Amino acid sequence: MQATLLVELLTEELPPKSLKALSEAFAGALANGLRDLGFLTQGSEARSLATPRRLAVSIPGVLDRSPDKALERQGPPIAASAQAIAGFARKNGVAVDALVQVDTAKGRVFAYRAVAPGAPLESHLAAEVDKALRRLPIPKVMRWGSGDAQFVRPVHGLVMMHGTREVPGTVLGVAASSTTRGHRFLGARSIALRSADEYESRLHADGMVIADFETRRNEIRRQLTEQANLLHAGLGDYETLLDEVTALVEFPAVYAGAFDPAYLKVPAECLILTMRQNQKYFPLFGADGALLPKFLIVSNMRVADPRHIVGGNERVVRPRLEDARFFYDLDRRTRLEARVPGLSRVVYHNKLGSQLERVERLQLLAGTIARRLGDDPALAERAAWLSKADLLTGMVGEFPELQGVMGRYYARHDGEPPEVCEAIAAHYRPRFAGDELPQGKVAAAVALADRLDAMTGMFAAGGAPTGEKDPYGMRRAALGVVRILSEGGGLALELPQLLQDARAGFGAGRIPEWVPQELYRFCLERLRHHLREGGYAADEIESVLGQAPARIDPVPARLLAVKAFRTLPESASLAAANKRIRNILRKSEASEAALEPGLLREPEEKTLYEAVRACEPKIGRYLAAGDYGSSLRETAALELPVNAFFDKVMVNAEDAKIRANRHALLRRLASLMNQVADISALAR
Repeated sequence: MQATLLVELLTEELPPKSLKALSEAFAGALANGLRDLGFLTQGSEARSLATPRRLAVSIPGVLDRSPDKALERQGPPIAASAQAIAGFARKNGVAVDALVQVDTAKGRVFAYRAVAPGAPLESHLAAEVDKALRRLPIPKVMRWGSGDAQFVRPVHGLVMMHGTREVPGTVLGVAASSTTRGHRFLGARSIALRSADEYESRLHADGMVIADFETRRNEIRRQLTEQANLLHAGLGDYETLLDEVTALVEFPAVYAGAFDPAYLKVPAECLILTMRQNQKYFPLFGADGALLPKFLIVSNMRVADPRHIVGGNERVVRPRLEDARFFYDLDRRTRLEARVPGLSRVVYHNKLGSQLERVERLQLLAGTIARRLGDDPALAERAAWLSKADLLTGMVGEFPELQGVMGRYYARHDGEPPEVCEAIAAHYRPRFAGDELPQGKVAAAVALADRLDAMTGMFAAGGAPTGEKDPYGMRRAALGVVRILSEGGGLALELPQLLQDARAGFGAGRIPEWVPQELYRFCLERLRHHLREGGYAADEIESVLGQAPARIDPVPARLLAVKAFRTLPESASLAAANKRIRNILRKSEASEAALEPGLLREPEEKTLYEAVRACEPKIGRYLAAGDYGSSLRETAALELPVNAFFDKVMVNAEDAKIRANRHALLRRLASLMNQVADISALAR
């Protein structure tokens, strides 16, 4: 018989940030275990259900008994001794004449065949539930009561039903039943389920619980949007908080609260963070994006008159906002520059010294980078000098996420130049994939200096990523470097030189010579990964990055040119010819021989030579203008003379001078064709 299987674990409030992951992992592990035992059918797709007080799995089409399974154990060859054959039969509990003979790759052998009868669901379900729970990604378990059971939170109930039948069993010291519980305050305390299929509907109707995480999430989103529209306000970026709040309530209701507008004198980032992080409120914003003195509360209580709920939350948020105002006012009494010497007491890394030593390196490196960019090095040096000072402020001590942001506010209060203020905040960007980049050369110089110094020091100190582990965020730092260089608006900087500059900042002998070279390869690999995610093909990326470009800023334009070039009808032929040229020149003995036009004998090599000469000035002008697309399109004109050359001319002629001259022609051709990218990488 097939029916829906329901398993529900009733617990005390589960960790909200991991609820969704726990529920999905539980469903997947239980389904895999039952599938391996043969209880699932083709339509058995597990569905995870989760609320703050329950993990549940619903699987349709589950068999009440696993199917019989044919067994075959192969034994000795038919030519084996009678004693060996008898031993094999005895091991399987049968007589010799009950054995069969089967053909195998090693010849004909004796075999034992039997049918293992299927097992009822109840004989395996509790064990599989227990096994699935033990496999959950739980960093820390707890015990409760006098038993030995351990789980992320105390367990108070277990439901195991197959169709209309209760499946007996015990998990984590709790016996299974068909009775669940509703909302802690609004729903029925006890709900006796008549079938596994009515679980969600009965919980909703009788228990005032929305069991499905996504359904509950969408309901919260609907109510938030409705309330925000009523207040003519926006919600800003709220997706992360939405997931967390969905894991905190079983039957959501959204209400609007307000706070004293006087608190808006505090930087909006501080107020937003304290409301979202500490109180799980949704701040509201005006049409201009400015924070409003209003917020939305997602409550687990749906009541006719929410005034006591709203009033209670307004009273709770007030001290939080007052703390933010206190820290902001107190921090501004001390200038940022006066805090910098205190960084000598903050350890950056036990092998790399204090934050003050790091700031001194950043100041030197940021000034060097700004100078290379043709900007004011004094501004970059000032921004770098002040960049970590807000680590010693009360606000950043309370909210580490605001480092840089508060530095900008305090620098403005101190009267620092606008470029310095913006660079202090922007040097932490990009903080994650897709984050905005620092704007302006001063900000870019400080941001690059911060990452280059970090990577150089950490690689030398043994902090390079290994496998999946990257404790110091080196992959993120490298991605930040290549994104700033490639997407930052024409930053004409050579990455190898920047890495050498970063190494020099640590002083002679502190950073091994291999570090800059290794970091260059590391950065290119992160750029490869980033470009693949951007939709470029692997061979297109390799055609550009395989040339180990010193400058990263032209890479996107070169890739676009390569992508356009490969759509031309001539591209495949030229790529194949270029690959052939590379192979020929790799074996050439006359790598330094100069091309002598007088030694060109065959009409086809003369035609190719003239075509190359005609293309060179045109391609040179395109490259000088940064027009990589036109440069590659110009090479399309070489297809016919190149093909004719290889069809009619013996490249490796017996005459050494002729052979060397033809190799020189091919070198000149390859140099012309591959200035934008190595198009041989596009050959199929």
